[in-house]
Amino acid sequence: MLLSRRVLRSSVSFIRGYSSTTTGSTSNNTTSSNNSYQSSSTQSSSESKQQTHFGFKTINAEEKETMVKSVFDAVASKYDVMNDAMSLGIHRLWKDEFMNTLNPVPGSHLLDVAGGTGKEEEKIKEQSDISFRFIDKIKSNPYYLPNPHPGQLSSTASLSSSAIVYDINQAMLDEGQKRAIQNGYTKTSDPSIDFIQGNSEQLPFEDESFNCYTISFGIRNCTNIDVVLKEAYRVLKKGGRFMCLEFSQIPNPALRFAYDQYSFNVIPILGQMIAGDRESYQYLVESIRKFPTQDNFAGMIRQAGFKQVTYKNLSFGICAIHSGWKL
Repeated sequence: MLLSRRVLRSSVSFIRGYSSTTTGSTSNNTTSSNNSYQSSSTQSSSESKQQTHFGFKTINAEEKETMVKSVFDAVASKYDVMNDAMSLGIHRLWKDEFMNTLNPVPGSHLLDVAGGTGKEEEKIKEQSDISFRFIDKIKSNPYYLPNPHPGQLSSTASLSSSAIVYDINQAMLDEGQKRAIQNGYTKTSDPSIDFIQGNSEQLPFEDESFNCYTISFGIRNCTNIDVVLKEAYRVLKKGGRFMCLEFSQIPNPALRFAYDQYSFNVIPILGQMIAGDRESYQYLVESIRKFPTQDNFAGMIRQAGFKQVTYKNLSFGICAIHSGWKL
């Protein structure tokens, strides 16, 4: 049910027509929010080590990784269609805004966690996913000069850039790598791209390895979000930026009610029709409702050590871009 390019373009006003940015200020409201978060976090810390949420279900924490993996094994080949259903077809525009906000420059090194299938539609670069958008953004920079011999020093080329797509689900990585090769993105291209399987709570990278850390529609599926954020902070260089794109809580009660009706009554049915899998899509809808509010998630990002934490609502708060800096 991919939308036509004309419909996508007409949606630009919807994505940008209503957005708000909240900064990491030290106002009384922010301090109160942080204190509230820290208090609730302290009270539930012992429980969170044993139990967590899988959608609306309460499960043992050690079970979540396997259960989430089974969901994405089931939906990998239809993942991009799923994103169309859950975002009303405008997740590509959100990702465009996300990459424009990141605005990487030549010499940047990206870690894209929960990188998914990498691309929504083959051979359409405007609609490519985060890591591919990163590469295209680097190449469009006026200071970018391609290296005629990637992997070797060149006096004429700009600083080399790279992207690593990191995901716990091998099926998702296989889809992404297949699409990358089809479109000329490889380990030896400039910028280069690589695909690595692993857990976002235990990154196999040295401290201060990356300039940019992105996670798009993935962090709500992680068992211990606080651990994921601390790992993000660890692998970022000083001056590096953390950015997260995630479904969020709509502030307006009337709009939230309308979107809930669509989410719970339509999306699971679409999952059954498109992928023959109602339960996986039901979980994905529920996981959005269990994810912290924008303010609370911003508090978690600050607690991981990030500074200048902000978020920007997109499409009335259906989705939000979160940002923090390692200073």
